[in-house]
Amino acid sequence: MAASTPASLDPAWIVQASHGLLVLDKPAGLLSQPGLGPHQADALIRRVQRRWPQAQLVHRLDRDTSGLLLVALDPALHRALSIAFAERRVEKHYVADVQGVPQAEAGRIDWPLAKCQHQPPRYAVDAHKGKPCRTDWRLLETHGAFSRLALQPHTGRSHQLRVHLQALGHPIVGDPLYGRAGDAPRMHLHATALALTHPVSGEPLRWSSPVPFERPVPIPA
Repeated sequence: MAASTPASLDPAWIVQASHGLLVLDKPAGLLSQPGLGPHQADALIRRVQRRWPQAQLVHRLDRDTSGLLLVALDPALHRALSIAFAERRVEKHYVADVQGVPQAEAGRIDWPLAKCQHQPPRYAVDAHKGKPCRTDWRLLETHGAFSRLALQPHTGRSHQLRVHLQALGHPIVGDPLYGRAGDAPRMHLHATALALTHPVSGEPLRWSSPVPFERPVPIPA
């Protein structure tokens, strides 16, 4: 059976397309790249490649995370941007709604993470086998039994923000793996800003995206 044709890229997702760089605002529920299995073939990069066949992802967002994503349209720029991410020269900012209210106004999480071998695709804090991870967080506001946090990850581990916040005692609203199932129509995690220096021109670049979800409301008992 022939592979199905990927759906089209929504023009509204394109934040910028210039100088070999594509900045996209990915919706929640769409994979960044294809996964395993017939139901994981549709992905943002496949849609992009229908228009730009040479396009390559520079980094990834989880399926259920929305927000800013970089795609390189030139192999040399892809390598340079990948190095910038690896060397932590890219600022990444997120906003999340979480369960509960933190006792502090801000904090830093330095807990190493490792894949749960018997519970894929889950990750967990693991002091012995985990890889170093760092997340800074700041309380933006509270609304009832929920809080809105600004997050800045300084590493880029899979599920980092989701696991760090769960381990902190404040899982993300709507998180299907680490939160309470059914407490929101989608996961309340959004990549809201990216900042970097263009590796070729040296120009400082920054993009932002507004939070697309409403503040959560308590579920009636």
